[in-house]
Amino acid sequence: MLKQSLQQKLLQKLSPQQIQLIKLLEVPTLQLEQRIKKEIEENPALEEGNDSADDEYAQEDDYQEDNTDEFSIDDYIEDDEIPNYKLQTSNYSKDDEHKEVPYSEGASFHEFLRNQLLLKLSMKEEDRMLAEYIIGNIDDDGYLRRHLKNIVDDLAFSQGIKTNETTLYMLLKRIQELDPPGVGARDLQECLLLQIMRKDQKKETVAIAEKILRHHFTEFTKKHYEKIIKRLNITRDQLKEALDEILHLNPKPGGAFSDSSATAFQTIIPDFILETNNGKLELSLNSRNAPELHINQTYSEMLQGLARNKKNRTKQDKDAITFVKQKLDSARWFIDAIQQRQATLLLTMNAILEYQYSYFLEGDERKLHPMILKDIAEETGLDISTISRVANSKYLQTDFGIFPLKSFFSEGMQTEDGEEVSTREIKNILQECIDNESKKKPLTDEKLTNILKEKGYKIARRTVAKYREQLDIPVARLRKEV
Repeated sequence: MLKQSLQQKLLQKLSPQQIQLIKLLEVPTLQLEQRIKKEIEENPALEEGNDSADDEYAQEDDYQEDNTDEFSIDDYIEDDEIPNYKLQTSNYSKDDEHKEVPYSEGASFHEFLRNQLLLKLSMKEEDRMLAEYIIGNIDDDGYLRRHLKNIVDDLAFSQGIKTNETTLYMLLKRIQELDPPGVGARDLQECLLLQIMRKDQKKETVAIAEKILRHHFTEFTKKHYEKIIKRLNITRDQLKEALDEILHLNPKPGGAFSDSSATAFQTIIPDFILETNNGKLELSLNSRNAPELHINQTYSEMLQGLARNKKNRTKQDKDAITFVKQKLDSARWFIDAIQQRQATLLLTMNAILEYQYSYFLEGDERKLHPMILKDIAEETGLDISTISRVANSKYLQTDFGIFPLKSFFSEGMQTEDGEEVSTREIKNILQECIDNESKKKPLTDEKLTNILKEKGYKIARRTVAKYREQLDIPVARLRKEV
């Protein structure tokens, strides 16, 4: 039996401007510059610079207010002619030229492999096409992390090409002959073996290193060196030389080419600058993080001219009005989003500054108070998700160094004296203990727990293990050296 009923639901939908702001909040300064450059390239109604920018922007707004009839797009376009861009969150019409942002570093790595495929390896056209498809699945680190069976299925469903794992495996072995050594490996062991096999196998240290990687890889990763010495019947000095050979191999052969690697080694550009002036803290946005943007006056005048000419308006004129209006709206929205981004960044950072004022005055980490995202959200009136976006991938320049914003957030715990301290302080003590430990007999989590207790920090061993892992420090047996 069918039943009908009415239900009332309250749904919140984000506007294109809100979506744009959310995305802009997430990007750090360097990516913001690239994002603005991309927007200017795609939208001729947007310009960068401060030449009369404020006056033009104000005049444009005044004209809109004084000439509402002429600038209301619904007045000179029928309801059924309302362009799709006004109904879509992307705010782009089908006439817009769509440009992809090339990732030059990552693309050059794959192009480097494809060029070698043409120059170094002789194969049939069909095999070359399959080999190029395999290369396309190699990640920026140089690994093929997808199973060959899955690639077989992809080729069948998306390309209509029938092949098998054996064929792809033989082609993969050919790809592994390319540079950089280790490329196309499916795991770390294979990657290191591919590299060691290109070295002089007549050299004793290379031969021993190859045996360790091929037959005793598990013992090698767990640093069970005594087992390796016994099973290969070698001396401790021979083991040290072989390990040195292995440690000079590259675990990420694609790293020198990939965009992610380039990002990892580039200079950090701070989003905020904090300076001390006569004992007072002064916060500012990096000038590269606060660009001057304005509306292109030519586009503004173009729309004014088109809007005034109401007589004998053709469909081509209406299309031109729609296009120009769209570009101006998009430019205005982008400028507003950038300004809101700057205001949100400063509001959030000022709240962090107020919360951790004593720390920022001196840089003494013992004065860093426990602080979580919720604390700053309550202080600013912003959502926790917004605070998270601001804190992520942003950096602050101080008199005592450059720090990621997220490093100032930490949970708290109490000492035996009842004093509340930041977990960051505890992590610093752990790091210091491990830096100064004997590498022949590293400190276990239990010993680290006892050291902290002696210093007045009552903390469980499992919590010590959690903090150690957060510091990317392996367990004691993996820190042991020969």
